[in-house]
Amino acid sequence: MKKKFEDVVRLSGFLRSPKGCPWDREQTLKTLRSFIVEEAYEVVQAIEKDDTEELKEELGDLLYQVVFASQICSEEGRFSVDDVVDQLYYKLIRRHPHVFGEERAKDAGEAVRKWHGEKLKEKTGEKGLLSIPRSMPALIRAQRVGEKASHVGFDWRGIEEVMEKVEEELNELKSAIREGNQDSIEKEWGDLIFSLVNLGRFLKLDAELCTHRAVDKFVDRFRRMEKKVKEMGKDISELSEEEMNELWEEVKKEL
Repeated sequence: MKKKFEDVVRLSGFLRSPKGCPWDREQTLKTLRSFIVEEAYEVVQAIEKDDTEELKEELGDLLYQVVFASQICSEEGRFSVDDVVDQLYYKLIRRHPHVFGEERAKDAGEAVRKWHGEKLKEKTGEKGLLSIPRSMPALIRAQRVGEKASHVGFDWRGIEEVMEKVEEELNELKSAIREGNQDSIEKEWGDLIFSLVNLGRFLKLDAELCTHRAVDKFVDRFRRMEKKVKEMGKDISELSEEEMNELWEEVKKEL
């Protein structure tokens, strides 16, 4: 495996060379950003589909983005892929004192707290505990923020308190809507979504995955409704609101 990895690193370097690929030579860290995000999402999709072969392929594509970015940094004299692997190796040991040290963790929750405790020791400067990339999808970022705050004890005491917070934010949104203040509406809507994500966290749900499933369900039902309309020899835009609602309910019953 080590030789194969080294071969991939060499191939990456060759592709960036004058004898390599013109497209590869033009890439920069900034141009790679969208590819890295795309490959990460394709890995997630393969996991959701439980497709072993696709997952194997997509993990390879994601790994290559790490190699490619490291190659660019190596050319700039910043670091090599070996430095990346070395740092990861020592970080895994350092953040698992309950495995590689004398400490012990009685369960997964305590193991996570120890991991974050070690992480806090490493992080200096003004970033703080909640330094999560703003470029992350908002639902994922919201869930990670809640999780990280929870690790140091800043959290609700139970689901009932979170439910009360959701109701409070919903009422504040309703109030903002009645007042017609667009800025307040946006803020209160955001607060409501954030509180719902935290409710999902207490229910051990993945906010991003649950939302994707809800969207997929809506899309599937809508497509079935479109098919029915087509079979009727009509265009969906020609239907009245009542007709569309009747078809929607019909599709829901069939499912």
